[in-house]
Amino acid sequence: MPAAVGSTLGNERAAAPASPRFGAFAGARENGHVPTLALIHTVASLVPVFDRLTSELLPDVDTFNIVDESLLRTTVREGRLTPTTARRLAAYVASAEAAGADAVLVTCSSVGAAVEATRPFASVPLLRIDEAMVDEAVAIARRGDGRIGVLATLRSTLEPTADLVRRRAAEPASDGVTPDIRVTARVCEGAFDALKRGDGATHDRLVVECLAAVAADADVVLLAQASMARVVDALPPGSVPVPVLSSPRLAVERAAETMRGLGESGPGDEARLPASAAMEAGS
Repeated sequence: MPAAVGSTLGNERAAAPASPRFGAFAGARENGHVPTLALIHTVASLVPVFDRLTSELLPDVDTFNIVDESLLRTTVREGRLTPTTARRLAAYVASAEAAGADAVLVTCSSVGAAVEATRPFASVPLLRIDEAMVDEAVAIARRGDGRIGVLATLRSTLEPTADLVRRRAAEPASDGVTPDIRVTARVCEGAFDALKRGDGATHDRLVVECLAAVAADADVVLLAQASMARVVDALPPGSVPVPVLSSPRLAVERAAETMRGLGESGPGDEARLPASAAMEAGS
């Protein structure tokens, strides 16, 4: 069972611009169906971050959170995503489906491979947090000199995101051409430990130092972990010569697009095995 489960109703903030209503989902709400997004977290402190984003970008969608920090703790300790952890994530996806989720967003890049492995068995759209960010970075790099920097504070996160960048970059562009993309991946040593002991200032300083070094030879830089987004928000305008992308807002924008698509087609149109089948397949 999850270490913590919370439920929040997405309400539009007074200062936020009006967001488009979700097509057929608006009528579905009136008929008793409440469109629902589940978020699976491995860091409890990210819950309020995504609560704010979903309230702003998904005002007509209910959300609930499943939090289990041991998924990330185990991945960091083992230095890799283990089959057991992947099966546990699949179990949480199945729990989210059973609780009525129309889509699921997993907010941890370190378990991204498990998200992709579970996706064929999920009966609802299953979103990986870094996919929208990576797609944006590849598009920027293709318009530039084909250079992408990837920063992380954990090696267990760096490689999954860098691997996703390489795979997305290898896909043909809209014109059928596959330009060469060079990926520079770097761990900001000491930053994660600083954050764990509550020293956010040292975390941010170390990330900014890594960012400056990598940005000097990149068209765009990705921050692989959602917990690093705070650094982007605090950067003075023009302090970094290239775009710096973080995943939370882009991921929720992708979720909003997904939910709108479901509103047009109706949830459950795509018949797939329940995510619980992924656990049996991986046993």
